[in-house]
Amino acid sequence: MRKSKYSNYKLLPFDTIKAATSGDCEAISAVTQHFGGYIAKLSIHPMRDEYGNERYGVDENMRSELEAKLAAAVLRFRVA
Repeated sequence: MRKSKYSNYKLLPFDTIKAATSGDCEAISAVTQHFGGYIAKLSIHPMRDEYGNERYGVDENMRSELEAKLAAAVLRFRVA
């Protein structure tokens, strides 16, 4: 039997996904927490401090927008 390359990833339970699509706040929170690391990675961009040094950091506005878009997409998702 061949092992899948995705077997090391922890997946969300189907019941959580189904509850999130029906609008359960706790389930939607679980989905956003599951993808929190990926959202944070997408939100990182270079910033300059008061001395002109460049550093990378998470843009909190972008992160909150991505979380809101994820929640909206979860509510539009239909489970067959």
